[in-house]
Amino acid sequence: MSSKFQCLLIFLLHLQQKYVKLLKKVGERMAEILRDIGKIARALDSIANIEFKEYALTRGQYIYLVRIYENPGIIQEKLAELIQVDRTTAARAVKKLEKNGFIEKRADPQNKKNKKLFVTKKGKAVAPIILKENAYSNSTALKGFSVEEARLLDEYLGRVQENVEKEWTKVKKGERRQYLESEGPV
Repeated sequence: MSSKFQCLLIFLLHLQQKYVKLLKKVGERMAEILRDIGKIARALDSIANIEFKEYALTRGQYIYLVRIYENPGIIQEKLAELIQVDRTTAARAVKKLEKNGFIEKRADPQNKKNKKLFVTKKGKAVAPIILKENAYSNSTALKGFSVEEARLLDEYLGRVQENVEKEWTKVKKGERRQYLESEGPV
């Protein structure tokens, strides 16, 4: 599963849980599509939580570990943006990963306020396993799809992600979405 697809699934899981009642007003089929994506996200999240329990990784911590592994030296604020969660949620996950020895924080020589995040030896041992599970889940999810169908799905999900990211950015900046004034789906 590509990191873009995985981030989209996690974000849509949170969106679906909070706004399922409002989605009915947007249109039945759109609500069903987002519910389906939410179902997929919850199933994959549940599988990963079970499989990664033996590594003492719980409730989505694996995505944080992998993103830090892929982006050594990332700061917590950028990590939250990358995963599209609020800073408090990211802070809790980072704190647990650090406590369990998967990551470490190092002072940024250019900006003393920032702490750069790095994967420890323990984290480096687990991250490739998570990536391997990710690839396996991706191939399982796309079983029976032609290369063209998989490409189109990636393209469509990229467009969905782009649309949702715009809304996410607005809301994170304090703007209100205009769904109550909306006539329904486009």
